[in-house]
Amino acid sequence: MTTENADTTSERHEPGIYVALTRNVLDPKSIMDRVRSPEAGAIVLFAGTTRDTFGARPVFDLTYQSYVPLALTTLNSIASSIRQKHSLKAIAVVHRLGPVPIGEESILIAVSSPHRQAAWRAGEECLEEVKARAEIWKLERFVGDEEGGVWRANRDGVLGEWVPPAGSSGVVEGKEEQKVVPETMGPVIRARRPGERGHGPVVNPKPHVPPGA
Repeated sequence: MTTENADTTSERHEPGIYVALTRNVLDPKSIMDRVRSPEAGAIVLFAGTTRDTFGARPVFDLTYQSYVPLALTTLNSIASSIRQKHSLKAIAVVHRLGPVPIGEESILIAVSSPHRQAAWRAGEECLEEVKARAEIWKLERFVGDEEGGVWRANRDGVLGEWVPPAGSSGVVEGKEEQKVVPETMGPVIRARRPGERGHGPVVNPKPHVPPGA
């Protein structure tokens, strides 16, 4: 069943499965309550939060957008598959949309299982599947550049594109300043660092166009 509430929450639920996209502040207890079962010996909760830095740059906030109907279908498919694979009693996934300030949760995943090992594995696998498949995008905004930012898919190792603030020169500060050529190329801010996870790299998503071309 799919419902959309006046409080800007879209959700889909069936026995043992609950997924939602919301603009409200996330409540860890409420999602844990959705997976409680007298047959469960373990509940695992993952909470993804906005951290205050990315590399050496202070983060202002993250803003999430989604194509809600398709994303709900994808989240439900992921949750159903994970529940069946790990023999879970229940699973719930809630992702926040809109601005998410530093320290607040952007995603909650709760799973319940008769055994803790299955719960641990299921929670981690669900997170990776959501990041890899769900139709959710995020804008990273940095302190001092609140009107610009970097758009990227909500997953590790994907292409990102810098959005310059209105009226700016299009110059990116960093180890090497680079000029943005509108509509033809995006800046290379920096490459992915070895072993880096989380926000992902910021790379040039468009082919280089020589000056004067």
